[in-house]
Amino acid sequence: MITWKNLSRKKVFSGESTTGVVAQGPAAAEHVLRRSLGTLDLTSLGVAAIIGAGIFSTIGNAAAAGGPAIVFLFLFTAVACGFSALCYAEFASAIPVAGSAYTYAYASFGELVAWIIGWDLIVEYAIGNIAVAISWSQYFTSLLASYGIFFPQFLTIDMMSASKGYQQISSLLAQGQSLAEITASGLHTQGLRFYELWLQAPRIGGVPLVCDLPALLITVLITAIVFVGIEESRRTSNFLVAIKLAAVALVIIVGASYVSPANWQPFAPHGISGVLQGVSGVFFAYIGFDALSTTAEECRDPQRDLPRGMLYALLICTVLYILVALVLTGMVPYYKLGVGDPLSYVFGPEGANLPWLEGVINVSAVVALATVLLVFQTGQPRIWMVMSRDGLLPPIFARIHPRFKTPWFATLVTGVVVAIPTLFMSLTEVTDLSSIGTLFAFSLVSGGLLKLEMDGTKLNSRFKITYINAKYIFPLLLLACLLGVLYLNPQALVNFFSLVDPQHPEAGLGYVLGEKIPLSLYLGLMLGLAVLCFRNNLSLVPVLALSSCTYLMTELGTTNWLRFGLWLLVGMAIYFLYGHKHSRLGEEQSRSSLARS
Repeated sequence: MITWKNLSRKKVFSGESTTGVVAQGPAAAEHVLRRSLGTLDLTSLGVAAIIGAGIFSTIGNAAAAGGPAIVFLFLFTAVACGFSALCYAEFASAIPVAGSAYTYAYASFGELVAWIIGWDLIVEYAIGNIAVAISWSQYFTSLLASYGIFFPQFLTIDMMSASKGYQQISSLLAQGQSLAEITASGLHTQGLRFYELWLQAPRIGGVPLVCDLPALLITVLITAIVFVGIEESRRTSNFLVAIKLAAVALVIIVGASYVSPANWQPFAPHGISGVLQGVSGVFFAYIGFDALSTTAEECRDPQRDLPRGMLYALLICTVLYILVALVLTGMVPYYKLGVGDPLSYVFGPEGANLPWLEGVINVSAVVALATVLLVFQTGQPRIWMVMSRDGLLPPIFARIHPRFKTPWFATLVTGVVVAIPTLFMSLTEVTDLSSIGTLFAFSLVSGGLLKLEMDGTKLNSRFKITYINAKYIFPLLLLACLLGVLYLNPQALVNFFSLVDPQHPEAGLGYVLGEKIPLSLYLGLMLGLAVLCFRNNLSLVPVLALSSCTYLMTELGTTNWLRFGLWLLVGMAIYFLYGHKHSRLGEEQSRSSLARS
């Protein structure tokens, strides 16, 4: 079996078709995907992935923290993603193989780093989709309720949240408080709701039947669509994206007439620190454009269409996000936007009071989140498929359905991995985990281009990033940024070396050092990168992509770094127990096959 990982670097970077090699041999039918995607389809898939939970949910909390100045964070994040998208585009044009960042990391860093990034992408795709499915369930049940259709509440909440609420109220009752007193205090409204659900839910073997059934059902439906073929996924995505864009355009046009410029004052009420509080939510809004690269083997002309689809989708979504942010903060005071459904809120009684448009937005949110599920459920199986071809996962993950031409087993496993946890898991902080995982992938792709550049390896790509020598530009930009921070916040240098957090003076030394470690590592990385730029005349765009993405990672907090580190440790254990051994066997078998041929 000839796979991507066993191609010689000479073949890879001379531009010979890797997909063609994969398709050859006696098992060709098991590895060939159907090519049916063009630029419009890829742009649609990109918009489907990007316009989702970010614009319908996380944008509210980000605006409440940063005020109208959140538009600058959207712009900065879009620029960071834009630099990364250019790096993805050059790789995708040179290496038109499914696998996304995993494939590109394999080409530039080798097997171990490729495995790490492949394992990391599960955080972005599969685990991130668990949160999307749960969010979809909440919007869907709210939509039904607005039309007088009420889903049984014990089937709309996850068991983890219900159990936690039950234990909380039970503890208060054990302390001698009555339910009436707890209710009158108004401090445990959600806990009381979960407590009542836990008691009222039917039981199976003494265990309450509490689960998020709508989240399970939408995951099953989307998985079925992805299973039967890319053509069906393309049609569904294009249709749903058209509805979604029409709704967002309606929000912008109608909402603009209700904007009061007074609400934009002050523009940055909490300064830079307030704006940066929304990094995770804003970046989560942009997660998805990289999913296009997982469809490389299903594109009619991947070298041309993948770069165009990525960049078009990113440009369209950036414009829409900025316009929506300006409309939202202009319609109501920014501090009122810290809700889970900000678009619906501003057209409700507290805002423009347009019930018909509020209903349209609820329908659009259901559609938007379904399209995000569709794109990520399409991307994850294809990453596993390529990893399986390389021997890092069992061979069955690379099997292609003879009729539907999709990686059927990997698709089913992805469906199970997402569907089952939605029944009982509460992933309130999964946004941060997904964001840090995606930024890590973006950083490695950007760093991969720089490594190939330092190795003297040329990518034979139809899409080329314009070379701008970073030798002097990046060190000067880095110096300008440091001086700018000190000018705008003279206390920053003192705070950095202080062992006491001025905002949390009660915090211990461990907390303070923990918060400073990511920034310290980042500054060290940037100094090293500046030296490399000066010595090796590196290309500016990948350098800016790497520096901006790693900076955004520092804003996600030490807790998320620890969780991400634990996830990677689990992945390393799997690699050394299975992937490393079978990968070597696969390479030896391939060499034997080549020698015989």
